[in-house]
Amino acid sequence: MKTITIAFLMLFSVSLFAQTNTELKDHYEAYYKQMKKQGDVQGIINAMTHLEVLEPSVARRDTIAYIYLSEGQYLQALNTIGVEKNETDSDINVEVKALALKNLNQPKMALEHFEILFVRNPNVYLAYEMADMKMQVNDLVGAKLNIDYALANVKDEDKRAFYETKQPYETSMKAALLYLKGLLKFNENKTANVDIALQLFNEALAIDPNFNMARISREALEAQKAQRAAAEQKN
Repeated sequence: MKTITIAFLMLFSVSLFAQTNTELKDHYEAYYKQMKKQGDVQGIINAMTHLEVLEPSVARRDTIAYIYLSEGQYLQALNTIGVEKNETDSDINVEVKALALKNLNQPKMALEHFEILFVRNPNVYLAYEMADMKMQVNDLVGAKLNIDYALANVKDEDKRAFYETKQPYETSMKAALLYLKGLLKFNENKTANVDIALQLFNEALAIDPNFNMARISREALEAQKAQRAAAEQKN
């Protein structure tokens, strides 16, 4: 009799838990819809996190991480899905890891995920980002490959945003790539390649005279070249 009573109580508890679980799921689904209607991003994250606890889902986890990324909460995004490289991850998952790590100044780790994205969908924008990061980690050969690919495939209408000024601006992607190639040439040989780098900066400015980064870099190299010439004259 005691055994039967215990079994009955266990079945009752399981039934009650299932009912409670369903009610909670219904509640947080309704809560999610309301937060979405109100445009409350943190509320959306909270609702989806509760749903994830109640009913784990890889797709939902990826979505939560993507929302964190969109809000600039990079560590939270990575804490949600991890940083491991996995060829079977969804495009959203890989994109979140790549961009979050890039924004956290971890170019070497970010590149692992950018490489996956590039294999899946090679394009000029990814190539630019990868070349930029490869220069940061001193992979000049890899950066050259990405720049060459991008220059061969860039279109006149392609644009690239820059944020070094108070007011962000867009420039021609081709101009941006020529500027990046100029930086690459300078980094390959900071003495012998000054003129080549200057030529590439001038080509970028010929496309877009308002390209601030190219103008700043050109002025810096011209000043360096003038200082070197003056020092040589003294000697």
